Amino acid sequence: MNTEVLDVDTARRRVVDLTPAVRDFCARRGDGLCNVFVPHATAGLAVIETGAGSDEDLLDALERLLPRDDRYRHAHGSPGHGADHVLPGLVSPSVTVPVGDGQPLLGTWQSIVLVDLNRDNPRRSVRLSFLSG
Repeated sequence: MNTEVLDVDTARRRVVDLTPAVRDFCARRGDGLCNVFVPHATAGLAVIETGAGSDEDLLDALERLLPRDDRYRHAHGSPGHGADHVLPGLVSPSVTVPVGDGQPLLGTWQSIVLVDLNRDNPRRSVRLSFLSG
């Protein structure tokens, strides 16, 4: 299995498109599976369309589902930080995509994105792993 770790800064954007990095990682690897995993308790990954408003719609929906207030038992950190710890229950910490001839077999409008609402930690690691088929 081949693996690589990306360092991602989410200070300016809560949804970060990882697709170019995943494409680069898969290039020349042939057929197999690419797993993208974020080893953090307050971030997740999604496959969505980006650039047409869907990323902002996702953030709006998550903010409605996970309001940043004092309702959470997990109460350390910035106000509403408990919501950050619920996020991976809704937005999975991993995504696996098939790869054919070194290309992730995503749909025309699909992108792999990191979703991070946590204001307390803008540095994220994302592990890419390739399993040949």
